[in-house]
Amino acid sequence: MIDAIIGPFIEFAFMRRALVGCLALSLGAPPIGVFLMLRRMSLMGDAMSHAILPGAAIGYLLAGLSLFAMSLGGFAAGLAVALAAGLVARSTILREDASLAAFYLVSLALGVLIVSVRGSNIDLLHVLFGTVLALDDAAIILLAAISTFSLAVLAAIYRPLVLECFDPQFLRSASALSSPTHLTFLVLVVLNLVAGFQALGTLMAVGIMLLPAIAARFWANDISGMIVVAVLIAFGASLSGLLLSYYANLPTGPAIVLLCGISYLLSILLGTRGGLVWSLLPRKHLEA
Repeated sequence: MIDAIIGPFIEFAFMRRALVGCLALSLGAPPIGVFLMLRRMSLMGDAMSHAILPGAAIGYLLAGLSLFAMSLGGFAAGLAVALAAGLVARSTILREDASLAAFYLVSLALGVLIVSVRGSNIDLLHVLFGTVLALDDAAIILLAAISTFSLAVLAAIYRPLVLECFDPQFLRSASALSSPTHLTFLVLVVLNLVAGFQALGTLMAVGIMLLPAIAARFWANDISGMIVVAVLIAFGASLSGLLLSYYANLPTGPAIVLLCGISYLLSILLGTRGGLVWSLLPRKHLEA
């Protein structure tokens, strides 16, 4: 059993690179997903993952499959869509979720069109679904740098971010940190989606960010506990997904996200904090 788990990583360098890249993603993205869930912005994270596509596509159009060009383009496009959606929501009768949905649909169509005009179907699949088994040293360094930066900034804004999740009106009245905290958090969301895009593609990047975070809600009550559980679920799904794709010859990115989804379903059933099975068990007197 141990040989079956560690054998592929000892034998193949590309498996070791994929594991390190997934570890970096598992450390940086799920904590952001926890705050997206608590702020009721989960669908915004999904929309933002598609919004980076046209920027990445323009980077691909200008420089080919260049890590720097596609990452920079994706970051610029994601941030521009987030700011534009907020501006439209504040200037018109549309709510932010509606304007964000409109921008994300246009961005997705534009990105697919740009990649299709310049590249082949293989290039389009690479952009949409990623190539986690093809991560090189530069990509791993980028993933590690984004994860480290994300965790450091998240630690710096942790207190106002937690307060904004539960009582945003108080934070606005008691401090001037509300708007800077929100903007900084949006930057972290886009950065982690850009990191996930390198490995899992624009369609799958949000999966490793949100699914472990949502599953963690069934195992912990406090935010720090949810962050720890989400990171563990993400890394467990990444390791299991890599092994599943290796032995069953399945696409790696979808296998990882699918196992994150299975963790979510198991958490719904077995989670100690509101899981269906625990809620059906008889409780002691005065605990109902």
